[in-house]
Amino acid sequence: MYHAVAQILELWESGYLSAADALPQLIALELEDEERARAFGILPATVAESLQERGRLFEAIAPKLEKRFSRETLWKFWLPLGLSLAASRRQLKHPLIQGILGCQGTGKTTLAAVLKLILAELGFCAVGLSLDDLYKTYRERQLLAQEDPRLIWRGPPGTHDVDLGIEVLEKLRHPDGKPIALPRFDKSACNGAGDRSEPEIIENADIVLFEGWFVGVRPISPAAFDTAPAPIITADERQLARDMNVKLYDYLPLWQRLDRLMVLYPVDYRLSLLWRKQAEQEMRAAGKSGMSDTEIEQFVNYFWKALHPELFIKPLVEKGEGVDLVVEIKSDRSVGAIYQPGNFRR
Repeated sequence: MYHAVAQILELWESGYLSAADALPQLIALELEDEERARAFGILPATVAESLQERGRLFEAIAPKLEKRFSRETLWKFWLPLGLSLAASRRQLKHPLIQGILGCQGTGKTTLAAVLKLILAELGFCAVGLSLDDLYKTYRERQLLAQEDPRLIWRGPPGTHDVDLGIEVLEKLRHPDGKPIALPRFDKSACNGAGDRSEPEIIENADIVLFEGWFVGVRPISPAAFDTAPAPIITADERQLARDMNVKLYDYLPLWQRLDRLMVLYPVDYRLSLLWRKQAEQEMRAAGKSGMSDTEIEQFVNYFWKALHPELFIKPLVEKGEGVDLVVEIKSDRSVGAIYQPGNFRR
């Protein structure tokens, strides 16, 4: 009987199993998850060859990762995704721009960090860019809040410099040999209101990991807000949602620069509230300042009122418009189903 994937990887990394012993067991297990195999282009005829390369990467990457990072996630998700990105980049005549859509707590930061390691091992330079890096300056957002007092926090559509994002992605996609300035944002500046910081200067990039909480999200029919879910309840809240929906049209030229888009999709969108509370509790326990549970609920509800996940992200995942890959995130933040939207059969 074969060991579970996690057990095999643990024994392999610990030296109790050699690659020659571990790989046949992993190959036999690989095709059991048909949706995930299909999403990463793993076929019966090529599974052995594909996993040989993944095995080489596992031996190179696993020792560089802290023990808290799941080796099963590395094997089932991070490594095949890295290989897929590398294969896509080889086919393009320009740097690849990978969009990553995910709410707080879905692992965007960890994913980007691990992918950089994997892609470097494959000979590619990957850089990260966040939607947060494109925020308007502190002064610009002050003026914006004066024009529209509903924009009490940075984050919703309208608080970003979309033109800057387009300019940066165009420079990354079509490098001319000159250094490129990647915008960076310091959330601790201006007493926590945040402001632009010194840009990061890079020489080149093969792959751009562009992540954010509504990267790739598209406008929907205004009629959807007539029966919107909580916390969009009052007439004023429905109007805010409609206005944010209109603002999304400004972002479409930015999304058009994406070559691929993946969604880190919680099995229940309300988990983001739980995860935020856990993060703040850990900060307070460490002696750092953090929001109370009531403040967190007000903060998260504000973003749900602006772009409700059930209205904007769920249809995107189900219809697959512009989405190449969906990765379910379970309540314990482990990875669940991985699939291509148009091919998913549950």
